[in-house]
Amino acid sequence: MQTRRLGRTDLAIAPIVLGGNVFGWTADRAASFAVLDRFAAAGPAAIDTADVYSSWAPGNHGGESETIIGEWMRARGNRDRVIVMTKVGSRMAMGKEGLKPAYIEEAVEASLRRLQTDVIDLYFSHWVDMTTPFADTLGAYQRLIEKGKIRWCGASNLNAALLGMAVAAAKANGGARYEVLQPEYNLADRRGFDGALADLCIAEEIGVVTYHSLARGFLSGKYRSEADLGKSARGSDVKAHLNPRGLRILDALEAVAASHKASPAEAALAWVMARPGVTAPIASATSPAQVDSLLRAAKLTLTDADMAALTAASAV
Repeated sequence: MQTRRLGRTDLAIAPIVLGGNVFGWTADRAASFAVLDRFAAAGPAAIDTADVYSSWAPGNHGGESETIIGEWMRARGNRDRVIVMTKVGSRMAMGKEGLKPAYIEEAVEASLRRLQTDVIDLYFSHWVDMTTPFADTLGAYQRLIEKGKIRWCGASNLNAALLGMAVAAAKANGGARYEVLQPEYNLADRRGFDGALADLCIAEEIGVVTYHSLARGFLSGKYRSEADLGKSARGSDVKAHLNPRGLRILDALEAVAASHKASPAEAALAWVMARPGVTAPIASATSPAQVDSLLRAAKLTLTDADMAALTAASAV
């Protein structure tokens, strides 16, 4: 499969990243292993997770996704063929959250244990921590790089102003900088990335892997009315998109997808892959069949007319 360089890092990834947020939630251990096996069989496998996944599921406490991925890599003996991305900063327990250096150094050890690995390929700051200067957080990442605990660091959920501050801090202090950004971005949610943030990532050669790339499943086309919201555990999350703009996007997606004998979800992911500044979208799967759809999306090339139609339909 075609690969893309992730920003200025030495990481080459396929144009689709497998999301691990469902592991230990809507995909149990066996289902997760089946999904991971199918995805890895296609070539370079980049997998995104976080220490907090999937703490929201009943009976979970966080770390479930990392644990499953670690057990899978150990069982398959394939750590050298997998790019592991995980995150720090979300609340794991009382006093265990944020981006202060001492906590990062504690949290990375817990993630390494769960992942059963010696090094994390890409370690993200999950959320901005306004109580901790960027220089302090980046300094902690630099020390982890020097110790061989992580290879590169990135950030999620930063706007253009905050990413600009982080870039400036790195330039002023030397050492690690955020080499990859993970923003929310899809046809239905474009405001946060399009414009200044995308321009900054391009100018600074920052790689971009997008999350909620299918708008929590809305862009699959299976939600057309509130009566459809009960079709999955995440159905309630897409209610806000059930409006004239959302339905216009779905209509355009269905037309483009039909012209390629593809699904709406595949066309939606292909649009993200082709957007300026984007390296790859992240998308999750709970079955091998869904993985096959993600892999088809990675090989789908939309025409200029397709891109224009989808971009116009999703205009805010």
